[in-house]
Amino acid sequence: MSGPRGPVVALALCAVAAAGCGLGEGESQGEVELTITRDYGSELISRGSEEASESDSVLRLLDRQAEVETRYGGGFVQSVGGLSGTSREGRRLDWFFYVNGIESPVGSGEYQPEGGDRVWWDYRDWSGAMRVPAVVGSYPEPFLHGFKGEDWGTEVRCLIQRRICDLVADRLASVGVRAAVTSGLGAEDTRSIRILVGPWRRISSDPAASLLARGPAGSGVFARFQDGGLIVFDVRGEAADRVEDAGLIAAVRVGEGPPTWLVTGTDGGSVATLGAPLLDEGLRDRYAIAATPEDGVLALPLGDSS
Repeated sequence: MSGPRGPVVALALCAVAAAGCGLGEGESQGEVELTITRDYGSELISRGSEEASESDSVLRLLDRQAEVETRYGGGFVQSVGGLSGTSREGRRLDWFFYVNGIESPVGSGEYQPEGGDRVWWDYRDWSGAMRVPAVVGSYPEPFLHGFKGEDWGTEVRCLIQRRICDLVADRLASVGVRAAVTSGLGAEDTRSIRILVGPWRRISSDPAASLLARGPAGSGVFARFQDGGLIVFDVRGEAADRVEDAGLIAAVRVGEGPPTWLVTGTDGGSVATLGAPLLDEGLRDRYAIAATPEDGVLALPLGDSS
């Protein structure tokens, strides 16, 4: 979906936005990465880059890489590469898009990308969660380029041994992101992206982190801590398994402000050995990930929509 409330996408600038509106190309904005997947990123359809001009929209970039069909006068992306939105056995599948890991508040025909942006289209079952406001799968975005021209900055909020938080900061530094490490949860209304690092019992009181208690439909994250364990959900939003020793990396977002990233786990050991070391390119095309000693890395949600 293109915005926070409806199936993907688009309020286009004009009815023929997918093919271009006859506008001049304008000045180059730089390279934009475009990724197309299905089933919560479990299947990569294509990945490439496009030179974006100041007159380009996310929808126009998509049309350059794939065959696109729209509905409602170009205001809704119905099909990409022949894969169409549909209803099946009470489930709804549609196209959604993210820019730098953030669900856009405007349609793909209105969003003008900038150089360095990562645009991600995913075809998925949204019966379990209509809204997924933030995802981790465009890492190292949004830390590098923010969202819609906003440079949010990054704070590592440390609620565990300092060495673990320093590891997270070092991982960020390796991809060009400077992050201050401070103790405690800090203010929720900061204009920086907060990365909360610590066991769940230490971060659960944070208003953004506490969204997990609402389940996938309320948080957009297909995992929830409960009674000392981690419940993981399938694409329908149904509890699929319970893990006693697990790390979790996920992103949540309250309102239109910066997202909050969670590097957490059932206890301090799971954060140190399972959570923090996974902050790398292994997050690519994932909505969120969990990790266990027995099963390794689990892409969330479990299963697919086929």
